[in-house]
Amino acid sequence: MTHATPEAAGSSCDLYPPPGGGHDELCSAERGVRGHWREFLDSFQALSPEEIARRWDLGETLLRDNGVTYNIHGDRAGLDRPWRLDPLPVILPAAEWSSLAAAIAQRATLLEMVLADLYGRHALIADGQIPPGLLYANPAFLRPCHGWLPPGGRYLHIYAADLSRGADGRWRVMSDHTEMPSGTGYALENRTIVSRVLPEIHRALPVERLGPFFDTVRRGLLALSPRRTEQPRVVLMSSGPLTETYFEHAFLARQLGITLVQGEDLTVRDNAVFLKTLTGLQRVDVIVRRSAAEWCDPLELRGDSAIGVAGLVQAARAGNVAIANALGSGLVDGAALMPFLPRIAQRRLGQDLALPSIATWWCGQDESRRIVLDSLNHLVVRPAFHNRTPPRLGATLPPDERAALVAAINERPCDWVAQEVGGMSTAPVWSRGRLEPHHMVIRVFAVASDRGWSVMPGGLVRVSGENELTTARLQAGGGGSKDLWVLTEARPAPENAAREASAPVNLVRGSRDLPSRVADSMFWLGRYLERCETTTRLLRAALQRTEDALDQGEGGRAVETVRTIARLGLSLPPGLANRPAHQLPAAVMEFHAAGSPGSLADHAGRMIRQAGNLRDRLSLDTWRALQRLKDEIESMTGTGGRSDTQGRLNQVVLTAEAVSGLAMENMTRGPMWLFWDTGRRVERAGAIADTLGGALAGATHEQAVPMDLLLDIWDSVMTYRSRYLAAPRLAAVLDLLMCDENNPRALGFQLAALAGHMDRLVAISGETGFLRAEQRLMTVLCGIVRTTDVTVISHYDPDGGFIDAERLLETLRSRLWELSEVISREYFTHAQWRLPLHPMDPLP
Repeated sequence: MTHATPEAAGSSCDLYPPPGGGHDELCSAERGVRGHWREFLDSFQALSPEEIARRWDLGETLLRDNGVTYNIHGDRAGLDRPWRLDPLPVILPAAEWSSLAAAIAQRATLLEMVLADLYGRHALIADGQIPPGLLYANPAFLRPCHGWLPPGGRYLHIYAADLSRGADGRWRVMSDHTEMPSGTGYALENRTIVSRVLPEIHRALPVERLGPFFDTVRRGLLALSPRRTEQPRVVLMSSGPLTETYFEHAFLARQLGITLVQGEDLTVRDNAVFLKTLTGLQRVDVIVRRSAAEWCDPLELRGDSAIGVAGLVQAARAGNVAIANALGSGLVDGAALMPFLPRIAQRRLGQDLALPSIATWWCGQDESRRIVLDSLNHLVVRPAFHNRTPPRLGATLPPDERAALVAAINERPCDWVAQEVGGMSTAPVWSRGRLEPHHMVIRVFAVASDRGWSVMPGGLVRVSGENELTTARLQAGGGGSKDLWVLTEARPAPENAAREASAPVNLVRGSRDLPSRVADSMFWLGRYLERCETTTRLLRAALQRTEDALDQGEGGRAVETVRTIARLGLSLPPGLANRPAHQLPAAVMEFHAAGSPGSLADHAGRMIRQAGNLRDRLSLDTWRALQRLKDEIESMTGTGGRSDTQGRLNQVVLTAEAVSGLAMENMTRGPMWLFWDTGRRVERAGAIADTLGGALAGATHEQAVPMDLLLDIWDSVMTYRSRYLAAPRLAAVLDLLMCDENNPRALGFQLAALAGHMDRLVAISGETGFLRAEQRLMTVLCGIVRTTDVTVISHYDPDGGFIDAERLLETLRSRLWELSEVISREYFTHAQWRLPLHPMDPLP
């Protein structure tokens, strides 16, 4: 979104000068406001500049809080680039949209027929309607998929097309998307944000709703199931958090109520696909594919793929799993087919192509290649067989790049296409306090259903950044997005209107489809969250005591304080001992804010990466709290004075505890929560053991142990004072922080909780009888703490110091490390073969 302090808008196009020579969505050639825009523009003009600024800020906040991102590899902004949205929608009238939707349905039908032929009889090649090179030179032609028909005969389930409007007002297709069309989730999120920013305008206009389209998507996916079952298992297969549109993958999984998986979560047994879960292998019926087809099966496609599922092609060929879109559907994804579609439509459909393509030349034909090379300054050149590489505008290429491009076209002409420049209409964007015209492209979507093709009554609008033609596309880094409002003749039914009756629901409590990878991520998310809180508490104690010593002119005590807290587990920058005492607080703070290994910022980054793996599993409130925690930690860079630093550290502690509170109060007590809390308890137990051991190490007598510091770090000062009403004594401190199972900050409390969690995990896995390794470990750990006599281990031996207590704590640390390894081995690494199949999911 563009943030600006707007000025009052005018009532006509006087304050919005569209460029001449092209079509503008808002203004006609006579510089009058188009009829379907008038009501919106009148309502928008009624908003004051201050109100518009406030609403624009709200939109940015919602995008940030919802974690709407688009990853751009190689971009300076890195991954998780914030999604850019201009809240002014693009509006289309009902009559225009009706003809456009019919044309999109026709085009999807045609491309479905082309796919069926190219993977079947090759009649189009035999009849000369498609050159052979267009098929055999295309890397998206998957030969292992030739000769078989997907379940239901559908190659395409979702189809998308990028449209632009020419100066004549006609729409043309810039590119077809059949491989794994993206953008539906972003379109729905844009609608959600815009309806919050401009609620009264959205309610006043008869705007078509998007909800029914996603209901159609859901029904269509269930209908694809090759098994006749009341509850087919549908999963969305993603390449992982580094994928450009991973936000959308998680968003759609939540919206459609399906499971988000990665290739490692699936396995093939007896030509059927199964989801590896904690309770065994669960049969998968439908896969919504968001991984490029060539990477989906390392056995029959790309052998170097680490994100695919071995045997997936064979399972699909056997008809035991439906894949949407089908493997090989990317064959018609590029622009090379566009010059041949009009003739194919006439021959196969008996109709003219209602929605023409933008003028396109495939360089695989001699005459077309000559035209392209002669007119390169007036064309946009792009790869012929996919839409994932940005196009290049011939007129803007430097001489060396132009020569390299010409050489590449001459070397492999079949790999290139060229398209005409221009043909992009402009739409109003609010920028720098005024309306500005930016070029736009709209992406529209269609879904296959039992009634034919259903077109989403809306879409995703991409606008250029600085009025640049080639940035108005989803894969580009510049520009932004808009919502597309389609007006209807009659006011649409509300989104929450009663839906059509469906089959009776089978009541379920608990989740049986938790993938082992998700359990692993939840475990480590809990650990990194706890690590953030513990590190903040240590850092806060270090800075407070160091600065107190410096205020009193005791530089030596400041240095000793830092050394003491380092023994308790706080990571420090190298060479800190050589710095003057007065530089210690700033150096420690700089280290932990800069993201160095072991620092607070490093832990926060790891935490948010684990959370990214769980986007479809975490509630929006939990995600927002985690993101806020990360933002607060990152904001510590360049903190001001002492009070500012302490205030920010206090806020980090409170936010970390708020995240834990959300999990405790809002998360269902199922396997996900068990692994979350297990990770927290393991991490906290280990940290308590570390701090107690570090406090005792090197102490020459009881009073040399920093007992006040221990009680402060573990938030137990008031508890100790209310119990003893005296200065801290080591036996009492050890009892409170190590053995007391009623103190949430005690080691004994963590172990008691872990023992219960291990029993529940074993019960979930369905194993009974003998104790498992994790249960045996917890029996030992709890037994050690419960039978410890703190009055004995707190005794100081002049010859060995606190050797008994240190050995005991070292034993506990070792056993806790072993517990973590056992949990990983038993539940995360080998769950796919160790656990039996669930009795409700027999093999076919």
